[in-house]
Amino acid sequence: MTHFDSYVAIGDSFTEGLNDTLPDGSFRGWADRLAAILAGGRDDFRYANFAVRGKMLAEIMDEQLPIALDIKPDLVTVCAGGNDIIVPGADVDEVAAEFENGIAKLREAGIEVLIFTGPDTKGLSVMSILRSKVGIYNAHLWAIADRHGAKVVDLWAMHVLHDLRAWSDDRLHFTPEGHRRIALRAAEVLGVSTESDWREPWPESTEPVNWLTLRRSDLEWTKTHLLPWIRRQLRGESMGDGVLPKRPQLAPITVPAPMTTKQAVTALAEQSVAEHSKSA
Repeated sequence: MTHFDSYVAIGDSFTEGLNDTLPDGSFRGWADRLAAILAGGRDDFRYANFAVRGKMLAEIMDEQLPIALDIKPDLVTVCAGGNDIIVPGADVDEVAAEFENGIAKLREAGIEVLIFTGPDTKGLSVMSILRSKVGIYNAHLWAIADRHGAKVVDLWAMHVLHDLRAWSDDRLHFTPEGHRRIALRAAEVLGVSTESDWREPWPESTEPVNWLTLRRSDLEWTKTHLLPWIRRQLRGESMGDGVLPKRPQLAPITVPAPMTTKQAVTALAEQSVAEHSKSA
């Protein structure tokens, strides 16, 4: 069985955990769930999550990757580039080349790396238009993993994610059950045993789906999610503006209360300086 003592997650909203909402309104997500699996109840296991919703690949590589390299944990998970390739006119090849530079740095530092392909959007109304871009990017990711010895969680091949119940109503993020299954799959790829199986069939659905309900859903999605996204793009804004990493310190997963904004910024800066001093 594979053993990890420290884990850092970097990325965007997928890794931050949208929309796996906790009672206090914060997000859990597959990365937090994976950390709990890797810890196995140990007090000495440490975990940090620098992911922030809306982050573009360049921001992740410039802001989050250097800190992960300074900390040098046993494992780093990377999912990035999705926000880049969905922008009209984006060059998928260029995005993949930038992604590879980051993976190469992590592997050169001797860190185990786990990356994620994009999911298959064929079954998602409207979002299916992105399928070809996601497929091309995935091909690059597999090649990058092969060249640098990274492990891959193939979301595209996870048939359980083809069920609409795995997706939130924004058609971009996963439900709590979707996140749970992704965490189980990630643990399996890492060689860590789990008590549950991500392949478990979904319960039989009792909700009828027809042309009318789908069209109504499309209209509601356009109003609630697509149009606000277009407005943010035109204004150069991001849903992550002003949002800080939820776990900016490498610490046991049982850390109690969340830090204030000021404490989070201070802790992140102090840890980066401390870890850099150790490696110098």
